[in-house]
Amino acid sequence: MKNYSKVEHMKFSVAMPVLLLSAVLMLTLSGCGGNEHGISGTITSGGSPLSGVTVTLSGNSSMVTTTDANGKYSFSDLSDVTDIITPSLAGYTFRPASRTAYIYGEDAAGFNFYGVSLSSVAATLHTVYLKNDGTVWVWGRNSNGQLGNGTTTDSHIPIQVSGLSGMTAIAAGNNFTVALKSDGTVWIWGGNGNGQLGNGTTTDSHIPIQVSGLLAMTAIAAGNNFTVAVKNDGTVWAWGSNSNGQLGNGTNGPGTDSNIPVQVSGTSGLSSVVGVAAGSNHTVALTSSGAVWAWGGNGNGQLGNGTTTDSNIPLGVGGLASIMAIAAGNNFTVALKNVTLDSSVLAWGSNNNGQLGNGTTTDVYVPVQVSGMVGTGAIGIAAGFDHAVAMKTDGTVWTWGGNSNGQLGNGTMTGSVTPVQVSGMSGVGAVAAGEKDTVTFKIDSTVWAWGSNSNGQLGNNSTTDSSIPVQAL
Repeated sequence: MKNYSKVEHMKFSVAMPVLLLSAVLMLTLSGCGGNEHGISGTITSGGSPLSGVTVTLSGNSSMVTTTDANGKYSFSDLSDVTDIITPSLAGYTFRPASRTAYIYGEDAAGFNFYGVSLSSVAATLHTVYLKNDGTVWVWGRNSNGQLGNGTTTDSHIPIQVSGLSGMTAIAAGNNFTVALKSDGTVWIWGGNGNGQLGNGTTTDSHIPIQVSGLLAMTAIAAGNNFTVAVKNDGTVWAWGSNSNGQLGNGTNGPGTDSNIPVQVSGTSGLSSVVGVAAGSNHTVALTSSGAVWAWGGNGNGQLGNGTTTDSNIPLGVGGLASIMAIAAGNNFTVALKNVTLDSSVLAWGSNNNGQLGNGTTTDVYVPVQVSGMVGTGAIGIAAGFDHAVAMKTDGTVWTWGGNSNGQLGNGTMTGSVTPVQVSGMSGVGAVAAGEKDTVTFKIDSTVWAWGSNSNGQLGNNSTTDSSIPVQAL
């Protein structure tokens, strides 16, 4: 299963990037008279403070700040106003998505938020789950040691990857797994035929090893047989297969694979990257300004530049702005527009099974709107082999595209060229798409999956496909 998205099963995507959650009207603080008051609160995730969160104040005021090492933020010198507080951080959604504060003569304190990591689950033919305590759990296919337990035996139930702690993000590739640690180091295990483990060899590893020379990394993605990571200076690094230029360093084809990280070309104008996604043979990057860049294979128009010509350097995707999340599928790409605008979901590339969600099965070489996904509260996306997934602020999940193994989760095996609602799913905080399956992480810390289960990737101690969600954890 190829890496196509992020709950980390091998998804075609991943991910991801910068997501917000539902607008919720909260608490009124009242008083009388007076000016120059403040608004403050704390943002946590998994019981720990979440630093570096951008907090925006809008409405009667216009201010921006970030949370400190203790997850705290504050605004001061405010007159009597009504303001909306909105947090954002690449790779996270927030509950609530925003809060409204009324200031009348008193400070507005205790406006707290809870962050949900969008990298909490990933999938391909194996599934990866990041717990709030920083441990990593895996299940499914293990032919190349991608479960990281020292064996090559599949597991139909979740098992913990030993020796890993303090992890903050995960990704699942075709036959390997990647994890990002809180200290900025990258750890990886599984298949290594194209150097996708980044340790200078092409030898598989059945236990986690550290990627050579990478420090201060902030985001990761795993493709078919290649890996991508973002550094805290906004540069992008990649390694592994480069058959179609997916490493983005100006080379491609036989003999250009790299078993150590190489920097994606900066001469293209790519900078200030905050998130990446990796598909079968193409890579997508999201910048802090909300712009999207893509490179690698383009046989189905998955680079979104109006052509079907591969590119071994990054190219800007035209017509996109204010994007907050990206996902990369087999030969298609999905993007989510800022939820504070219209929360539109857009897609482009291969569409043979309706995975672009625009009511057709015709490939499209530039971004098109996914039907019914405008102003509906979409806050998260994922892309699989031939299907796509979106979650909404109300915690529901919607899917479209191929459904040969029940990966749409609506109780049928019939594909859909427009979004359909997944049966019985609510309270979802993150989604991921595998090759022919889908995985969700709920805010109650349970994991649910549906679709193909050939290698036990649904985690329910069986190998039977399911067209409706089943609980893994």
